[in-house]
Amino acid sequence: MSDAFDAAVAAVLAHEGGLHEDPADPGGLTNWGFALKENADLTADGLRTMTRADAVARYRKEWWERYGFERLPPAVAVKLFDLAVPIGPASAFRALQRACWAAGSKVAEDGRLGVETAAAARALPEAVLLATLKSELAAHFRTLVAVDPRKHRFLAGWLQRAYG
Repeated sequence: MSDAFDAAVAAVLAHEGGLHEDPADPGGLTNWGFALKENADLTADGLRTMTRADAVARYRKEWWERYGFERLPPAVAVKLFDLAVPIGPASAFRALQRACWAAGSKVAEDGRLGVETAAAARALPEAVLLATLKSELAAHFRTLVAVDPRKHRFLAGWLQRAYG
């Protein structure tokens, strides 16, 4: 496994933890960040018995490889991967595209990690892109709360994850 993937999946698993069945959480039944309602191939029993090793393998195949996170600078890949889990890949990639714009590289905001976005991300200074990405991710969470104030109870944790 790559060092960036190892760091990214470690961050996700630390933030997502194990099994959660909080009725107030819009994700519903969730284990290691995998929500039952977002993973049609999983059953409730299968999700409840998912091991950490199962989650790592699933994240590698269904997220890291599927979406091409390895094409990004390592620190950016780790942060984006960690936040793509709670907000979805398209929202995460739009945040990256807005961060590229803010850092001086204009790319289409289409919610995909295509050739243009990956190249722009690699061409920018990694520290600059990471700082602008954190800001864009935090803005995403603030917007969620502005649209639905009931989500305010999650904001502090979301912001800590975005800026951490």
